[in-house]
Order: sequence, then C-alpha cells, then structure tokens
Amino acid sequence: MQSVPECAIMIPSSDSTHRANTRKRGVIMDFNKIKEMGLEYAEKGRNAAMDLAERGRTQAKIVSEQTKLARAQRQLGALVYSLAKGNEENQPLVDKYIEMIGSIEANLNALRESLGPAAEVITHDLDEEPAEGSGITIELTVEKDKKPDTDKKTCPQCGAPVSEDALFCNKCGAQL
Repeated sequence: MQSVPECAIMIPSSDSTHRANTRKRGVIMDFNKIKEMGLEYAEKGRNAAMDLAERGRTQAKIVSEQTKLARAQRQLGALVYSLAKGNEENQPLVDKYIEMIGSIEANLNALRESLGPAAEVITHDLDEEPAEGSGITIELTVEKDKKPDTDKKTCPQCGAPVSEDALFCNKCGAQL
C-alpha cells in the first residue's frame, strides 16, 4: 500500500472553510430569493387570470344586456306600429317600454364603465348595424298565410295573445 505524502493532503484552513460556508449561505439565500420571486410571479399570474375571467363574465353580461335592449326596442317599435295601425293609444304601456329600455341602457353603461376604456372598443362594434357591403343583410319578411299556433303565449291577466318574447301585454300592459 502506498502512502500519500503529507504535502499532498490538503487540510482546509479556517479561511477556506469560511469561504465554503459563505458560498453555501449565498446559494441558500439565492434559492430563497428565487423561491420568493417565483411565488410573487405566481401570485401575479393568478391575479391576472382572475381579472381576465371577471372581464369575460362582464363582457358576457354586456352581450346579454345588448340582446335584451334590442328585443325591447323591437317590441316597442311593434307596439307603436300596432297602436298607430289600429288608431289606438296606450301611452302608459309605451312609457313602460321606454322606462325599461332606459334601465337596460343604464345597466349596459355601468357594465362598460366597469371594464374601463378598452370596453368601448370591444362592445362598440356590437351596437352598430352591419356596414353596407359587409355581406350581412337584414331582411324583414311578412308571412301572410301563417297557420294559427295553438301553443301561443297569452297574457295571464287578460288572456290576450302575446308574442313569445314579449315583456308586456299589448292589450292591458301587464308585465309578463
């Protein structure tokens, strides 16, 4: 067996031990710093995902309110037309529709404001009519020989027939 000369064996001096310990502490401190930064970025990512999800829900509510608004405006127009055609007047019912439309518009504005300035760009296009030449057309059709519908919705108060998406009865003004 061969013996190793004493000069070949390195006995760590107190100075080299101190440097090694300092390096270990530096590695541990660096690891803790990296861990802390990772947790911070994970929290920021989670918050961003939650914000995006909330914005998506708000945008879905905006689309729903826009649909309600379009339906209420269409029904108001049909009501005014039918009243004018029959030479009748029902101002309280017209006022109910106008009040309801105002309420829907207020809800829409509040939802848009909650999204901030970016909401104007997102929801503005949904309010506009299709541009001419866009390939989108709106056709109005009148069905003359429409068969009577036996499952037609009726007003619970007066029994008058009402359209499926009506919000108020055209005859008595009751809310459906």
